[in-house]
Amino acid sequence: MLFKEIVGQEGPKKLLQNGLRHNRISHAYIFNGPPGSGQMEMALAFVQALFCTNGTEEACGTCLECRKLLHGNHPDLQIVSPDGANIKIDQIRELQRIFSYRSENGNPKAYIIDQADKMNVQAANSLLKFLEEPPSPAVAILLSSNGKALLPTIQSRAQWVAFSALDPMLMLQKLSDEGIPDAIARTAVHLAAGLSACRELAGQNWFAEIRNVVLQLGKESAGRGGSPLITAQQSVFKAGLGDHLEMIFDLFHLWFKDMLQAQANRHDRIVFIDEWEFISKTAGTRSAGAWVSCMAFAAESKKKLRYNMNGQLCLEQFLLNVGHAVPAWN
Repeated sequence: MLFKEIVGQEGPKKLLQNGLRHNRISHAYIFNGPPGSGQMEMALAFVQALFCTNGTEEACGTCLECRKLLHGNHPDLQIVSPDGANIKIDQIRELQRIFSYRSENGNPKAYIIDQADKMNVQAANSLLKFLEEPPSPAVAILLSSNGKALLPTIQSRAQWVAFSALDPMLMLQKLSDEGIPDAIARTAVHLAAGLSACRELAGQNWFAEIRNVVLQLGKESAGRGGSPLITAQQSVFKAGLGDHLEMIFDLFHLWFKDMLQAQANRHDRIVFIDEWEFISKTAGTRSAGAWVSCMAFAAESKKKLRYNMNGQLCLEQFLLNVGHAVPAWN
């Protein structure tokens, strides 16, 4: 992975490349930002440039060190990910054991801890000791979507690198260039924070199915025939899509937001652009406040799921609330 291959995140890119150029490398970094916003790609590009024997702020991609890293078998790079729900102390101890041996080529070793905020207390305390007294020169890169959840003592010993969600239109252009259908790509970029996360989402067969279900339910909820509750039973639960209810509510949020965008004549901001004809005719049949209420129902329903409310009941309540709370203009 090269810096030039990473889309966006110019701030983190500049900070890291400046450090490489002037040989001012911190012993620890916290890459913090929304899931999927490119922290892992940036970490790998940084480590490759750090190990590269030909480049400075950008890896050459062809030397032995680069090739070993690109093939995923560089002995001086270790990646730690959650084992189940957490990163456990045994994983940090194993990292310490591996790093007790010096690098063969004399370079500092590097380790990446993915979802570092999921370290349990014992693992975090063990890592803190490792950060303070590494057995050999090492660069730590902690990836997190909630860096403030890390121990304050870990935060104080690392350089903070802030990542942000990529511009949806930039991601849409890239995905379209890669041949992903516009309707799917346009929806994905409003649900995921980074290009790789969008690609992964757009590539899931269930994502297109869920999108179609939401369009059907959205139209029926607008009072254009059909029964949303029956459709929900048949299209969601009998079809085995009940595991994706949070995504359904996220898509409904975008659907109702599209109605507001249509009322404001913001055609360029419509997500479900393939349904523009229906949206343009339907948006004006409800008040802006009513559509906002529906967006709130979607957010509240997603919250109820997280508190373990029965999924089928949650969706049915949502559809009933939408039907009652979106009266037509008098």
